[in-house]
Amino acid sequence: MASAAAHAQGQASRAQAYTRRVRAWLQPQVSTGAREQRDQAVLLLAVAVVVVPHFEHLPLWSIVALGSMWIWRAWLTQTLKPAPGRIVMFVLLVLGTGAVWLEHSTIFGRNASINLLLILIGLKVLEMRAHRDVLVIVFLSLFVLQTQFLFDQSLFSAAIMAISVAMLFFVLLSANLREGDISFTGKLRYLARVFLLALPLTLALFFLFPRISAPYWHSGGSETQAGTGLSDAMAPGSISELLRNDAVALRAVFDQRVPQQRNLYWRGPVFGYFDGRTWSPLQLSRPGATYAVDVRFDPASNVDYTVTLEPTQRRGLIALEFAAAIDDVPTAQSRLTPTLELQTAAPVSSRLRYRVRSYTSFVAGPANDDGSLKLWLQLPERYNPQTLQWAAELKTRIELLANHSKAEAATPIDRRLVDAVLAHFRQEPFRYSINAPLLGHDSVDEFLFDTRAGYCEHYASSFVVLMRAMGIPARIVTGYQGGEVNPVDGYLTVRQSDAHAWAEVWLENRGWVRVDPTAAVAPERVEHTLRERRLEGLAGPQEGWSWLGEWRFNREAVENAWNQWFLSYSMDRQRALMSWIGLDPSVANISAVAIAVFSTLLLILAIVSMRRRNPREPLAELVFQLRIKLARVGVEIPPNIGLQGMEQRLAKELDPSCLPEARRLLAGIEAARYARPTTQGKPVNVGTLRMQLRLWRPIRASP
Repeated sequence: MASAAAHAQGQASRAQAYTRRVRAWLQPQVSTGAREQRDQAVLLLAVAVVVVPHFEHLPLWSIVALGSMWIWRAWLTQTLKPAPGRIVMFVLLVLGTGAVWLEHSTIFGRNASINLLLILIGLKVLEMRAHRDVLVIVFLSLFVLQTQFLFDQSLFSAAIMAISVAMLFFVLLSANLREGDISFTGKLRYLARVFLLALPLTLALFFLFPRISAPYWHSGGSETQAGTGLSDAMAPGSISELLRNDAVALRAVFDQRVPQQRNLYWRGPVFGYFDGRTWSPLQLSRPGATYAVDVRFDPASNVDYTVTLEPTQRRGLIALEFAAAIDDVPTAQSRLTPTLELQTAAPVSSRLRYRVRSYTSFVAGPANDDGSLKLWLQLPERYNPQTLQWAAELKTRIELLANHSKAEAATPIDRRLVDAVLAHFRQEPFRYSINAPLLGHDSVDEFLFDTRAGYCEHYASSFVVLMRAMGIPARIVTGYQGGEVNPVDGYLTVRQSDAHAWAEVWLENRGWVRVDPTAAVAPERVEHTLRERRLEGLAGPQEGWSWLGEWRFNREAVENAWNQWFLSYSMDRQRALMSWIGLDPSVANISAVAIAVFSTLLLILAIVSMRRRNPREPLAELVFQLRIKLARVGVEIPPNIGLQGMEQRLAKELDPSCLPEARRLLAGIEAARYARPTTQGKPVNVGTLRMQLRLWRPIRASP
C-alpha cells in the first residue's frame, strides 16, 4: 500500500514538473539557452505536422527513418547533447539518397523527389546547431507544405497547412527576437495581426491572378493520381466491388427540381462486345468515323444542372441520360458519341465542373433497321449453350402465342420478348445480392440456371445475352443510379456505391430504349436511395444514430463549399467574375484589374508598416491607464509618485468601498514589475491585471 502511494505521489510530482516546464515556456525567456531549447521543441512539433501527412504515400523504410531522426533530435534537445558530427551526417546522407534511388529508380519525379526532400529535412533537423539551421528548416518545411497538394487538396489538408504555417511562423518570430523575448500570447497576437494583414492580398491573388486552363504542374506516368470507380470493361463482380466504397463520384446542383429517384440514371461507358466473360466497348467498323446522333426526347422532361466530377483518369464525362447540351468544360472540348457517351479529348485528371441540360425521357438511334444494328447482336461461340437454347425456346413459344391470340399479336414481338424475360426474373427465385458466388466458363448459364443470385451486372449481362440470342440488338450501359440530396446545401451527392449497370434494347419503330432488369428483381435499388436501403437492411451496414447523419451532412456541405469556391475556381469562373463586375473578360482586363488591386493593397500595407509607433512597456501602459481612470473621477496623481505613494494617496481620496480592489490591483502591478520569477507560484498575467483595471470602478470620497 505504501509503495503504491509513493508511486502515485511520484507520478503526480512528475506531472507537476512537466506542467511547470510548459508554463515556463509560455512566458518570455531571459536565458538564450532556454529560448533555443523551447524554439527547437516547437520546431520539431511543426516539422512533425508538416511531414506526417506524407506518410500515406511514403515507403515503410522512409517512415521509420524519418521517425528515428525525429526522436533522435528530440532526445538531443531534451538532454542538451551535441548534434552528430560531419562524418555521421555524410554517411546518413549517402544512405538516404541511395535508398531513394533503389526505391524509385530515380531521384526525380513527384514521389521520388518528395521522398528525398523529406529525408533531407530529417537530416537537417538532426544536425541543427546554429540560428541559420533553424531558418533553413523553416523555409524547407514551407516548401514541403505545398507538395501535399500534389496528393490531396481537401479542406483537411488546407487546415493542416494553416496550422503548420502558424507554427513555423511562430518559430521564425522567436528566432528573430535577438534582443529579448515576448510571451506566448504576445506572439499569437503578433501572428494574428500578420495573417489579417496578409489576408486581403492573398484573396486578391487567388481571385484575380490570371489563370490558365491547364494545371500548373503535372506528373505523368504511373505517378498520376489514380481514379476510382467505373472502368472501361465489365466482368461479373466488377461493379459490386464498388458498393462498399462511399467515396464521392460526383455532385450535382439542379436549377429547379431534382428528378425522381427512378429517373436518376447517370450514363457512363457503354459496352457492346462480349467475349464470354467480360464486356468491353464495341469497336466500330470504321475507327475515327463520325456518326450522326439521332435522339428523340420529351421537351417537358428537361433538367438543367451543374456537375462537379471527381478525377476519374478517363476521357468520359458523367451526366444524366440523355445529355443534350454541355457547357463550361475548361480543359477540352466535349462530344457526344453514337452511344450517347460524353467524352473529352483528355482524361479527367482533376476535379471538373460543367453545366448540362438533359432530357430524362428519350429514345435514340434509328427507328428502323438500317444495317448498322447487326453490330449489337454479337455473341461469342461455344459459350452459354443452355442460355441460347432457352432463348430459342422462349422466342418460339411467344411467336406461337401470337398466332393463336389477337391480343398478343397486337403487341410487337420484340416488346413481348422483353416483357417475357423480365417476367421470368420476377417470377423465378432470383435474388439481388452482392455476395454472389464466382462464375466459371459459361457465366450466364450458371447465373440463370444455377446460382440465380447476383448484382446489377449479372442481371444486365444475362438480359443482353438473352436479347441478342433472340435477335434483338442490345447493349450494356454502366454508370450510377440515384443519389442523395444533402439538406444542408441542396447538392445531390452520387457515390461510388451508387454504381449501376442496365441495358438498352433496340425496338422497331422506336429505337434504343432503356431497360433495367435489376428493377424487376429488386425495385428498391431504383426507387430508394442508398441511405434508405441501408436503413432497411438491404445492403451494407446501417447508418447508426441520426446525429451522425446530420454531422456527415454538415461535414460534406463544408467540403463541397471548399471544392466549389476554391478548388473549382477556374479560368472560366474568373472570366465570369469579370463579366459580373461589368468588364470584358479578356486577359488584358483581368491583368489590369489585378495590377490595380495589388498595387492598392501593397500601398496600404506599406503605409501601415511604415507608420511611426511609440512602443510602451505593458506595465507602464497599465499604470498610465490607471492614472487616466482616476483623473476622470477627479483624483489627479502626479507622474513623480510611485506605486506605494499612489496607494497612500488613494487611501485619502477614494471611498473605502473601492479601496480593497485598488490595493489588489496595485499589488499585482508591483509584483509583476519587481518580484523575482519563481517556479512555485503562478506568474502574474498582465492580461488579468488589464481586465481587473477595466472592471474596477473608482469612487471619490465625500468631502
